[in-house]
Amino acid sequence: MFVEPRYIALYRSGELKQRAERLEARLVSCDICPRECHANRLENKHGFCHSAYLPVVSAVCAHHGEEPAISGTKGSGAIFFGNCNMRCAYCQNYQISQDWKRQKSKEMDFLKLAQEMLYLQDEMGCHNINFVSPSHFVPQLVRVVLEAVPLGLRVPLVYNSSGYDSVASLKELDGIISVYLPDLRYASDKWAKKFSRARDYVAHARAAIKEMYRQVGELVVDESGVAQRGLIVRHLILPNRIAGSEESLPWLAREVSPTVTVSIMSQYYPSHKAKGRHLLSRTISQAEYEEVLRLLDEVGLENGWVQEMGAAENYLPDFEREGHPFSVAVDMKR
Repeated sequence: MFVEPRYIALYRSGELKQRAERLEARLVSCDICPRECHANRLENKHGFCHSAYLPVVSAVCAHHGEEPAISGTKGSGAIFFGNCNMRCAYCQNYQISQDWKRQKSKEMDFLKLAQEMLYLQDEMGCHNINFVSPSHFVPQLVRVVLEAVPLGLRVPLVYNSSGYDSVASLKELDGIISVYLPDLRYASDKWAKKFSRARDYVAHARAAIKEMYRQVGELVVDESGVAQRGLIVRHLILPNRIAGSEESLPWLAREVSPTVTVSIMSQYYPSHKAKGRHLLSRTISQAEYEEVLRLLDEVGLENGWVQEMGAAENYLPDFEREGHPFSVAVDMKR
């Protein structure tokens, strides 16, 4: 049964337009993400993310490699934003996240992006629109939803982020986003600073996840198992315990909910600069994988999915490939 997303009511009331205007006003001295660079992006000045006013859209596709509740049978309508507010040494999407000179040519106006979203919804039949790496483009996200609703947008919206998000910006998304899909990348700011240049990642990610949960709560799926609302927290296993699973998973169970939905990812591959970093230069071991599975059981996190071992060999995107950047979907169990 179709349930109208709340952003449509926000559009009708005029609240969606007000939020777009409030967020865009903040771009004059940008504080949209935790870095708070205060660059005037309305005048095309750049801060850490190297992004100006128009959204940078690096790829648009029906993505079948997300969690089963996101991809479903028809795929998730992925909008891959270019650039990023982190600098992960091992980023698998480094072609679009850290090559901002080439991404400049991929700026897209709001009407064009709204039309792309309608194409994913109507022509491709995607279950949702999935904004990937949106943390530095929150005003643009709201503006394009404002453009897309009168064109007929009606599917749930997914906010798929690194977790390095501003709570103030997230609050403006309350009622707009149906499904939050953040990473919980680190439990130590030492590693966050060293490998992602995000020295205050832990506090911001944990506060962001709590705010996301406040807005959307537990995962709710339809009769086909496709997400309609809720929070899914991704946790990528990194070699040498760098992800801090032994701290992050108990924190999730204790501070968010023991029934929160989690997605445990084994797909780590030493991409980008990682091969030159000793602690990151290999895939995860079977022992590291099994340790995280034991932790899941110990803390009682039972809802969600776990990637099979071997995912690292099958899940490497290529954003220079013609058509779809992902050629293989990875199976998840649990």
